[in-house]
Amino acid sequence: MIKRRTLFIWITAAAVLIAGGLVAGFTAKPSPVTAYKDQDGTRFTFKTEGDRFMRYNKDGSWKEIFVKGVNLGATVPGHFPGELPATEEDYLRWFKQIDEMGANVIRVYTVHQPVFYSALVKYNKDKGDDPLYFMQGIWSPEEELIERQDAYADDIGQQFKAEIKKAVAAVYGDVTVPEKQGASSGEYTASAGKYLMAWHVGTEWDPEMVKNTNKKHGDVPVYKGKYFEGTKEASPFESWLAGLLDYTAQQEQQYGWEHPVTFTNWVTTDVLTHPGEPLFEEDMVSVDARHVQPSGWKGGYFAAYHVYPYYPDFFRTDSTLQTIKDKQGDFNTYKAYLHQLKAKFKDMPIMVTEYGVPSSVGVSHFGAGGRDQGGHNEQEQGEIDASLTRDIYDEGYAGAILFMWQDEWFKKTWNTMPFEIPADRRAYWINVLTNEKMFGVLGMLPGKEKQITIDGKLSDWDGLAQDEVKHWQGKVPGIQDMRITHDEGYLYLGIQLDKSFDPKTSKLYIGADTIAGGNQPSAAQLPGKKLEGGAPETLIEIGNDKETQVEIAADYDFHARLYGKEGYWMLPEMKAGQETPFHPWKLAISLQMNPPDTRFAHPFIDKTIGMLKRGTTDRSKAEFDSLTSWQYSGNVIEMRIPWMLLGFSDPSSLQVIDYSPLKEGRAFSMAKTDGIRLIPWLVDRGSGQVSWPGGTASTLNVQDIVPYTWKPWDTVQYTEQLKQSYYTMKDVYSQLK
Repeated sequence: MIKRRTLFIWITAAAVLIAGGLVAGFTAKPSPVTAYKDQDGTRFTFKTEGDRFMRYNKDGSWKEIFVKGVNLGATVPGHFPGELPATEEDYLRWFKQIDEMGANVIRVYTVHQPVFYSALVKYNKDKGDDPLYFMQGIWSPEEELIERQDAYADDIGQQFKAEIKKAVAAVYGDVTVPEKQGASSGEYTASAGKYLMAWHVGTEWDPEMVKNTNKKHGDVPVYKGKYFEGTKEASPFESWLAGLLDYTAQQEQQYGWEHPVTFTNWVTTDVLTHPGEPLFEEDMVSVDARHVQPSGWKGGYFAAYHVYPYYPDFFRTDSTLQTIKDKQGDFNTYKAYLHQLKAKFKDMPIMVTEYGVPSSVGVSHFGAGGRDQGGHNEQEQGEIDASLTRDIYDEGYAGAILFMWQDEWFKKTWNTMPFEIPADRRAYWINVLTNEKMFGVLGMLPGKEKQITIDGKLSDWDGLAQDEVKHWQGKVPGIQDMRITHDEGYLYLGIQLDKSFDPKTSKLYIGADTIAGGNQPSAAQLPGKKLEGGAPETLIEIGNDKETQVEIAADYDFHARLYGKEGYWMLPEMKAGQETPFHPWKLAISLQMNPPDTRFAHPFIDKTIGMLKRGTTDRSKAEFDSLTSWQYSGNVIEMRIPWMLLGFSDPSSLQVIDYSPLKEGRAFSMAKTDGIRLIPWLVDRGSGQVSWPGGTASTLNVQDIVPYTWKPWDTVQYTEQLKQSYYTMKDVYSQLK
């Protein structure tokens, strides 16, 4: 409930201030933030003016500011957002790093725990007139809106207003929130209002919901409030938003402050038309910030969009955006889009409050000019993020807030979500095939990533605890030893051969068997030999750089099962004689759709994701590459294999995808594994001679191999690491004034 300040409290406070005035005169520091005070006593630090975002300065002037910042999540590895586990130590460390990066604002999506606000006040107390500001987001009843498909339904508005009231009171340290699962709670006593930059209301709007709301409530009068109102062009949904912005303003006015206000929007509900977009719902309806206006709110109002360079698909397919070329000669459709959008907002500020690319192995959308959703190492991530920031700045936008500060292990994305089961354990491991987990410029690395450097040397393995490393117990001529360990992200293998590895003359294979089933390797992969009692679900092939990969057994292949004739039937059927025992490991990038479901044919697109990149994870080396999977040096081969490439749906509970047919809704099933039976062998390229655990025998019983196994975990080990992209963004932020 909101706390009421009584007259007694004010009188007591005044007495204390008077009594301590002489001492305070000698010890107190000046106010950390300069604020403009209006005639009625209302204070302002920021406002909007025309299409500019303005800040009040200590010299008494209002000056334009370019807002540059990062979005900050509320969680760390091993936790889901509703758990809100970040500590004061976490926040203070992050604030310092964000500040040093050159950002002037942090955007949060929802009300954090009280510690966020008290930590920000604590951090800023010595910052004088150069504090780190924050932009407070207010989460909408998103699930209810999608379920009801009607913004005016039942108590949705009441829920939203309750969240607004909570957010404003929390910012001003004036509320005690009872504990509720999945939501922030506690006693909010730190008033952080002087460090607030703006209010950011709502989440991305479902276009079907917006369309249905407008259709169902066409007779709703345009909203006219004390501080915000809809224009005569306002749709019913836009009027609904005007009412929420007005309510936000009403709540803040009680504290004697006014700050700029915006609502969340995204490309799907923008004000432009996109003739090259194949999906109707991506260009179905507009939510127009110009149809809401301040009617008495001097703090101002601006438009905010989430804009990524790869979604929706029209960034690749719409010829009307192919007007500006980059230095490589590719069309910069992102910049062209920004140009078109800014032209619609000549008289009000517009910011991009989400943008960026992830540093992940996995990819889920292709963008023009290589600005894909994933598939980038940290250096590439930084270069693309910086170029996007430049595009936003150059097109006259008022601000750019990067998505995002930290990696988030709990996140999901459409093309790996069917394989990450059970879903409620996603936060306990890092699937580098899920790009959504790795947007951060602060990496959240799995437990051993800083202990084991992939560089073809095994001396760092000696520093691991003895019980954390297993030695493969079989014998293979030509292989002296194979060490095995794991963490929340990878299975690690360190292999010592009898002689130096030369991929021109030999290849190393390692079969990985987790459950009953699997396929026999081909005659080219395992000449003259046969496995009995089991077979690999996946096969690691180590040779030259272009052939080194993880392949997946044909009848186990998730991709083929989900998108072949037993699933969506978007993959062509294999003709007789074409089938191979192992397939390249692929992810879908874009689904096949045709009219009348889409405006025009939309082909199925996929990408091989199982290729293993050779390099080093040694950050002190110029050739460092965060996507490195393996390296060899002399007689040593070292590698780390992402869990999902080995068939794991959740390594923390030893769960793998099984072979059973897809269930209703094209859902996979999972099975518990005893571990991984690793079957290594060497093949001489010239003679075809095989060195394998079966010695001179032509057959090998896989059950004779002791599986590598581990205890399930519910507590994760991780380390933080500023990525290369952090330093690239630091450089670009320093240049943008």
